[in-house]
Amino acid sequence: MRRSAGILMYKHKDHELLVLLVHPGGPYWAKKDLGSWSIPKGEYDVDEDPLEAAVREFKEETGGHARGGFRSLGEITQTNRKIVAAWAVEGDFDPRLLTSNLCEIEWPPKSGRKQLIPEADRAEWFSLKEARKRILAAQIPFLDRLERALNHD
Repeated sequence: MRRSAGILMYKHKDHELLVLLVHPGGPYWAKKDLGSWSIPKGEYDVDEDPLEAAVREFKEETGGHARGGFRSLGEITQTNRKIVAAWAVEGDFDPRLLTSNLCEIEWPPKSGRKQLIPEADRAEWFSLKEARKRILAAQIPFLDRLERALNHD
């Protein structure tokens, strides 16, 4: 079973809660927007600590650092059956400074042609209302859990 771990960074600006999402790179996602954004995340090995993996993947996908008091947001199962664990952390990241790892894909599929693409091609801060439109549907529970957790503080 494939597992991923990620970080949902948040901040408050002008009395509004904002979350940082990334848009996947590559030709498949190039013209997709609503329902295609994600928390910065990536796969990890079974013997690896999921939170450490989440922090590493945040760095690899954004070039930024996630530090501080991490709050577990639990797990979800995406439509591809991948289990994703997430942690929330308050922070600030300038999307203009995005530097993402590159990965190799075959494009077009089954063509035998390989190309390097960034794991994430954009990052942006969104209000929760807007984030719910942009994020992959399976990851919406992370937004709901963050909102509930912060409302209980």
